[in-house]
Amino acid sequence: MTIQQIFRKISSQEDINFLLTNRIPRLTLTHFMGWFSKIETPWIRDVSIAAWKLFTDIDLSEAKKQAFTSLHDLFIRELQPGARTIDSNATAFVSPCDGIVGAMGQIVDGQVYQAKGYPYSLAELLGPHESATEWQDGLFMTIRITSAMYHRFHAPYPGSIKHIRYFSGDTWNVNPIALKRVEKLFCKNERAFLDMQIQNGKYRIALVPVAAILVASIRIHGIDTVFHSRYKGAEIFACDLNFDKGQELGWFEHGSTILVFVPKGFSFAAGMEEGTHLQVGKAIFNTPT
Repeated sequence: MTIQQIFRKISSQEDINFLLTNRIPRLTLTHFMGWFSKIETPWIRDVSIAAWKLFTDIDLSEAKKQAFTSLHDLFIRELQPGARTIDSNATAFVSPCDGIVGAMGQIVDGQVYQAKGYPYSLAELLGPHESATEWQDGLFMTIRITSAMYHRFHAPYPGSIKHIRYFSGDTWNVNPIALKRVEKLFCKNERAFLDMQIQNGKYRIALVPVAAILVASIRIHGIDTVFHSRYKGAEIFACDLNFDKGQELGWFEHGSTILVFVPKGFSFAAGMEEGTHLQVGKAIFNTPT
């Protein structure tokens, strides 16, 4: 058995996985990783990248470049032009990121689920100052980005982001093991609310990138601020950022989760179910015709 196989066998044990990735000084480790991953000393860079490749299923065949200045540079890598096909159908609301569908379903009385039996409310996620009435009886989807995946996220539909609200918070792991053990985890972690309008303001969409352990850093194009666990500045950003479908919105610096909320009248695209593997540009919802 290889070292990689031994590591994965150990980490697959839920109690051990939860202990190793949560019952540790999460913020301290995240701050350290943020510093360490940016070291450009060649031997440190090479060893850390080699270790990451050893313990993950990372695939760099689609990366825009193959040589990286640091581990951080690898984390936020871009893809080659044309590496993702964006569904051009006018009714296709596409995945904003590569990832795995976690929970999905209907929003009932403002309540959604992070995992079976673990509900949370939009009011708790977005805070008392954000209205969630547009999503009553709408749909939600949780898309988890693993550490080995492409970490940039894109516009799911042509539209504009009118304002952004940042929430500082914890850095719990967002894997399925933690989601089954930590109640209202998404409401506790660092996150940003991207208030997006599509079809000339006819529909309001919520995109919520949620940071996690080793991440705690979210970058949004058009905002000259990097959100991270030490950030103490403004929490609300008024803006009018216009995007085409598939255009890059920003990135995480490791791997995490994006929550998507759409209004009543939308439907799930064919083939959507928990566990489905997604790529940027694949239809996840159908907009009303």
